[in-house]
Amino acid sequence: MIVVTGATGGLGGATVEHLLRRVPADEIGVSVRDTAKARHLADRGVRVRQGSYEDPAALRDSFAGAEQVLLVSGNDPAADIVGLHRDAVEAAVAAGVRRIVYTSQQGAVPGNPYPPSHFHIATEAILADSDVAWTALRNGAYGPLGQVLGPWRRTGVIAQPQDGPVPYTDRDDIAEATAVVLAGDRAFDGPVDLTAPTAVTFEDVAKIASDLTGGTVERIVLDDEQWVADQLTAGVPEEMARLVLTWYQAARAGHFADAGPLLADLLGREPRTVTDRLASDIAA
Repeated sequence: MIVVTGATGGLGGATVEHLLRRVPADEIGVSVRDTAKARHLADRGVRVRQGSYEDPAALRDSFAGAEQVLLVSGNDPAADIVGLHRDAVEAAVAAGVRRIVYTSQQGAVPGNPYPPSHFHIATEAILADSDVAWTALRNGAYGPLGQVLGPWRRTGVIAQPQDGPVPYTDRDDIAEATAVVLAGDRAFDGPVDLTAPTAVTFEDVAKIASDLTGGTVERIVLDDEQWVADQLTAGVPEEMARLVLTWYQAARAGHFADAGPLLADLLGREPRTVTDRLASDIAA
């Protein structure tokens, strides 16, 4: 059995949908905080059990009978993410799981100024010490492009801090590849990168957006502190603004620059590009 945590969230939920196309429903389980939100999966034959990283005993029960567990990483900046992940790994080990697959982050290496990279590094170390086979899927940035580009469709400009090359990756492509890893015969030990095959800068994206819209989308580089001030004026809490700023700083330092072929190999096709995603956003 394959058990997926966070199955009512975006990445976990999409992964389960792709698993259902590859594995009989009775070979899939989910561990969710609120089982009512997973009723649509139970109705299709998926085993649904209550479990959360805050409740190791329930988590062990939800992992019972699993050969593989997908641990979708936590993202609450106020929580002890590393401690919660440690509890989840220990619960999987106690349940007799044979392989843990973890959703890590591209660029999870020492020196990356983006704070989430720190708990991914720590979690990978916990997995390495667990005596269980493990895979860390270091996923490329897969959030909505608007989160990093800003309101360019309204303003006609990408006015953000200095960036660097990033292989912006489609979330559903990552979910599908994750399902392939879980359901397939190929085993990946340790960390592997799942990214779009090409890294682009905001300058590149501005050119792509200009071609797609038939207009001119300008790239404007903002001073870091000016950008933070603009975010505060727009109502963004300073803590959040400075967290996002570290992502741009990590990008400009090259921590997200590498792009690899594994995602395309797992999908058996080319992943969606920034051009594809912008075109869909424009058409929506």
